[in-house]
Formats: sequence, C-alpha cells, structure tokens
Amino acid sequence: MNTPTPTTGEIEQAAAALRAGELVALPTETVYGLGADATNDRAVAAIFEAKGRPRFNPLIVTVPDMVAARRIGVFTEAAEKLAAAFLPGPLSLVVKKTDDAGLSDLVSAGLDTIAIRIPAHPVATALLRCAGCPVAAPSANRSGHVSATTAAHVRDDFGDRVKIVLDAGPTARGLESTVVDVHRDPVTLLRPGAITTDEIAAVIGYEPARAGHSATAPTSPGQLASHYAPRAMIRMNATTVEAGEALLAFGPSAPSHQGPMINLSPAADTTEAAINLFAALRKLDMTGVPVIAAMPIPDTGLGEAINDRLRRAAAPRETN
Repeated sequence: MNTPTPTTGEIEQAAAALRAGELVALPTETVYGLGADATNDRAVAAIFEAKGRPRFNPLIVTVPDMVAARRIGVFTEAAEKLAAAFLPGPLSLVVKKTDDAGLSDLVSAGLDTIAIRIPAHPVATALLRCAGCPVAAPSANRSGHVSATTAAHVRDDFGDRVKIVLDAGPTARGLESTVVDVHRDPVTLLRPGAITTDEIAAVIGYEPARAGHSATAPTSPGQLASHYAPRAMIRMNATTVEAGEALLAFGPSAPSHQGPMINLSPAADTTEAAINLFAALRKLDMTGVPVIAAMPIPDTGLGEAINDRLRRAAAPRETN
C-alpha cells in the first residue's frame, strides 16, 4: 500500500488556511493534530468548540525548530538538555511563557506556562515553516475520545468542521508525546508517552517526579483522569473474556475468543503495541460491543504509557 504524501501546493493551502483562522489537521510522528494559529483567539476557541474540550485544559503548541520555541518559551538548563536529546521528536516541554510570546491566553488556560513541541515529521515541519506562526495542535479527536492515528480517524470525528486534513498515512509512533514540566525543579512527568521515563532520567540524571491526573485543573495537556476512551467500557488486566466482550490481546498466549479480537503485538513487543493501540480501540469499538477486555501489558518502557492510556480509558466518565 502506497503511503499518501501531501504535495507542496496542499501544504501551502493548509498554511494559508491556518493564517486565515481555519482549523487544519496535520500528521505528526505520534498522532494527528488539530491545528490552529496559536496567536489567534478565535481560531484557538474553534479548537475547543470542535473537540468539545474543556477550556481549563491547556493545549500543546507546535513549532518547527528551537529558534521558534525560544521565542515563546523560557528554557531552563533541564529543558535545554531534554530538547537537545529528543527534539524534534515526541516530547512536549512545559516551560514559562516569554513576556512577548503573543499567544492566545486560551492556549495556556490562563497559566503562565506553555507546553511546546517540535514534531519530527516532514509534513508537519513544512506546514509550520510555511504558516509562519506557532500552531496549537492537540490530538485530532473529540475530547476524551480515542486519539487519531490516520486521516480517516480525523474525518470520522470532525467531518467538514476541519478545513483541510493533510493525509500522510498512519502515524509512526501511534502514541502521544511525553509531557514533562521543566519550568522548575524537580523535572516532573505530567504524561507518559513515546519517550520513556528511563530515557528522560538518563538525560537529567534522576528519575522525574510524577504528577497525578486532574479532573478540573490540569497544568498541561493530557492530565484529565478520564480520557482516550472508546464508547465501550474497558476492563483492564483481563485473563479471560466474557461472552459479548471484545478482546484487546497482547502476546503469544491470548485466550481463545470467538468474538471481536485484535492482538496489539503477538510478539509481546510494547513498541508494536503502542503503534497499534488507538487504531485497535477504534476498530473494536466499531463492533458495538459494550466491553473491551484488555489483557495485561508489562508496565515497563512504552508499556507505562500504554497502561496510562488504558487506565484513563477505563476511568469513570462524566455524564451530562
């Protein structure tokens, strides 16, 4: 299967849409992002409206390089070390905003900090350079729903509410960026992701502190207690499957099951499992089952981030 590649003209058209205050979906190495000009209040407000996202939940701002990052954020010594090690890449750094950042206050939910990321994806980089503005780009899915790893997932969630979807095929990582607060000591892990805790510790010289989830006052994107959820309920650490359930399997010893089933990695490879996680949840959810039984996954390496997403998908959900 050939991977689609947006043309230069399509990227320029998307950049013009961003400058005009429209919403654009862009591919990254992690998941697809829902982009808007981060300096435009109305454009940023459109992200919250389209996603149904609480306005107290901050957004990640994407930029093409460190020059652009330092224009909007104050980088501490730890921030510089982590940036040198992992950026461009699947790491978001929470830093103090510069006095002249020029960002919409909606981006940071009124906080004096901002989460900054430099994607490692040629289409995202080209779009950011062409647009010439920092781009607020949370995951391109309805708030609390399973993240989008293909352009089709974006269209399923938003339809024509997004002006342009730049389709570059399935994302390579399949799991969102790791979010780390580096604006003060100690460095604090706010959301596990594609960069592991051990990798971060190797750079800063110690295990980062951990922040809990929040229902009402997150200090960064990705901290809501209930998130990444399909319509079906998630039953974690399942060793058996009940009649009427779907099975989210892992490893070579999956129980036999006559109903819907997807094995994230028959070889028990957490990297493969991370890449397949969100697409698998969406496919199983489409079968209409009320419950998805998820087999145990080791809580090491990328397994930590996978289990974080599954725990939040399994968390009690608000009803309105």
